[in-house]
Amino acid sequence: MQVAIFILIVLVFVAVSGALVRLVRVPLPVLQIAIGAALAWPMRGIHVEIDPELFLLVFIPPLLFSDAYGAPKRELVALRGPILDLAIGLVFFTIVGFGYALHWLVPSVPLVVAFALAAVLSPTDAVAVSSIVDKNVVPARLMHILEGESLLNDASGLVMFRFAVAAVLTGSFSFAAVSLTFLYAVAVGILAGVVALFVAAKALQLLNRIGGVPAEAQVLIMILLPFVAYLGAEHVGASGILAAVTAGVLTGGSGIFRFLGVSARIQTMSLWTTLSFVFNGALFILLGLQFPDIIGNVPPELSGRYPVIQPILTVLALTLCLIALRFVWIWIGDTTARVVARLRKRKAEPFGLRILLAGSVAGVRGAITLAGILSLPLAMPDGSPFPARDVAIFLAAGVIICSLAIASLTLPWIARGLVDPGEDAGAAEERLARVGAAKAAIDRIESIAGAEDGDEGEVPGARLAAADSIVAGYRRRIAASDEADEARTEAREAGRLELEMRLAGIEAERKAVRAMFRSREINDHTMQALLTEITLTEALLKGRQARK
Repeated sequence: MQVAIFILIVLVFVAVSGALVRLVRVPLPVLQIAIGAALAWPMRGIHVEIDPELFLLVFIPPLLFSDAYGAPKRELVALRGPILDLAIGLVFFTIVGFGYALHWLVPSVPLVVAFALAAVLSPTDAVAVSSIVDKNVVPARLMHILEGESLLNDASGLVMFRFAVAAVLTGSFSFAAVSLTFLYAVAVGILAGVVALFVAAKALQLLNRIGGVPAEAQVLIMILLPFVAYLGAEHVGASGILAAVTAGVLTGGSGIFRFLGVSARIQTMSLWTTLSFVFNGALFILLGLQFPDIIGNVPPELSGRYPVIQPILTVLALTLCLIALRFVWIWIGDTTARVVARLRKRKAEPFGLRILLAGSVAGVRGAITLAGILSLPLAMPDGSPFPARDVAIFLAAGVIICSLAIASLTLPWIARGLVDPGEDAGAAEERLARVGAAKAAIDRIESIAGAEDGDEGEVPGARLAAADSIVAGYRRRIAASDEADEARTEAREAGRLELEMRLAGIEAERKAVRAMFRSREINDHTMQALLTEITLTEALLKGRQARK
């Protein structure tokens, strides 16, 4: 009963945070972490211990799957060089640089434990990055690189973290064994994601052959897909995170949605949107619940003469060290790319100083880091305490808070003016696609209207009248996308008025249906069916209105 009440409390505050973020000018993850900390900080507050493996299983697969599905695949492929450079190369660079810096700053932390903490701090948080980084102020190229990096570096960071912990427990380290196991974890993790997607497609095909299967059953298969990919990879010792990401990246282009009925497609997309919001919010609130206990118990190794100032300065110094290492690596990669482009006589797209700073500050840490560090063993094989475990957990929690705070405060200022106002490339591409689709539809409708009447009961001229009405709508869509400003403005204004009238008509429909229900002219089943149709139409129109 207590668990159920706790879940309901978290869900309530997830909803509250969604409303409060409109009033408080802070990123949603920061607000949700603050809410979690406020719930846990008082003496009688909520206190819950996270099982790291359960935490990873429940939250990480669906969230990474959702982010990977929504990521722009074409851009990720085009930018695969810098993305892999950050997702793999920067992880190893961070482990070495941050590990030595931590050991020098806090000598009580053994070097191998420092490497373990560096490994678990190397992944950036995909959820936090997308929530904090405003896509309207950060150049699209940098945003795509950050998204791709945060999807892939979780696997490399956690694999190296496990090796570092194993080295602490056994006292031995083999570079050859680490390299082979790393390649195995990556290759088999990708394969597990592909296999899970194939199994889901076959299951949906089978349901289609059976026929009459409820749409909810098809939706459930799509919901289970990331969990199957994650658990399958983890079962064979590979990267479950990379498996979930692979399944998400491939889902959009695999054609699996053709096996879903129309109702199942609508329900799947709507449910994923809701689950993503709920899981994101619950994730950060749970993180906030952990921080008061962690930060309230400052390890004596960090207290020294100044028990308040010294821990804060240590966390700040380590966070700035991570940002500096990231800046250096991005600068090296950018310089190398320019040199290679020059040698190949290609046009280079160098980053400016502010873009380098924005990319460095945007590497915030989050859920993966905290879940990983909490999984540190309590004791060594001989029964002695795991060295510097409390220090590592405290520093990881502090760096998460500090990186989120620095990004939230400085990123809007750094990125201001980086994106020129006006229509972006994505909007222009969408406009061209709409014109092409509308022209294809017109050609097809006109060919149908020009065909010979095949139905004896068809009303004369009805086919042409229906075609003229439909084609007129498509021609308005083409005019609204016309390059000529005057024609385009006139068509957009007509389209705006039409949308307003349609929305007003929909609102009148909704009121009429509810009035008929209240007067008992229709029952609740009829009302729900009509309101569902009205809501779907309204959603399409408002989606079109938002893009005007």
